[in-house]
Amino acid sequence: MATNCRSVHTTGHVLYRCSAYLHQASRRFSESSNKGWFRSLFVHKVDARKDAHSNLLSKKETSNLYKIQFHSVKPECLDAYNNLEAEVQNRLHQDQDFPCEVVGSWNTWYGEQDQAVHLWRYRGGYPALTECLQKLRANKEYLEFRKERAKMLVSRRNQLLLEFSFWNEPLPRKGPNFYELRTYKLKPGTMIEWGNRWARAIKHRQENDEAVGGFFSQIGDLYVVHHLWAYESLESRQETRNSAWQKAGWDVNVHYTVPLVNSMESRLMIPTESSPLQ
Repeated sequence: MATNCRSVHTTGHVLYRCSAYLHQASRRFSESSNKGWFRSLFVHKVDARKDAHSNLLSKKETSNLYKIQFHSVKPECLDAYNNLEAEVQNRLHQDQDFPCEVVGSWNTWYGEQDQAVHLWRYRGGYPALTECLQKLRANKEYLEFRKERAKMLVSRRNQLLLEFSFWNEPLPRKGPNFYELRTYKLKPGTMIEWGNRWARAIKHRQENDEAVGGFFSQIGDLYVVHHLWAYESLESRQETRNSAWQKAGWDVNVHYTVPLVNSMESRLMIPTESSPLQ
């Protein structure tokens, strides 16, 4: 029995030393080169960039800036609010002095209730936004509108956005459709990798004309991505999303982008009567 115990002890000691040696050798091998095949099996690396996200990911041929607004409306005031917003939007569209246009306006169907969402485009970027704000501050009619609107609101917030270069520009479309706004709050430092992945994957989601626009935040909550989709029905949404999984490469995109996300939210929205996106 004593001989057996010594044998087991000796064998265990040898195995322990072998394990320690392999651990040290593996560590030296791993640290010897960041480009080794062993590390590449486990780590997806993005090429280093030495420029701002806004220059690397946004469209170079346009200088559009977008603003998205989220207005929480008193439930009893929602209809009056929609009518007031429609009147102001129509006047701004008819006035060529204002370098802005509403892309779409919606009321939330599923998600945060009694909420209005507006997406604005400023052709000309930040200078156009500054020009528009200066003119609105000097417009007495608009200032009265803001006072009247404030009586109907519980809260409001906004963000300034740029559009991803690989997404189609949101253009007016006929309805009836409902819209899904999927919002992703990314981990800081992951926007480039998100853009690289979606630049390859967006083709899987454009065949049914459901892709409306893709944006990332510049001012407001940062590292936020908004994807806007249009569907004819809840059934078509389910069919479209399920069909993406049958296409080679979609599963890879999901695999690599999910770890980049801190949180995500989905809103289903109904366009208002005045919205260019119906």
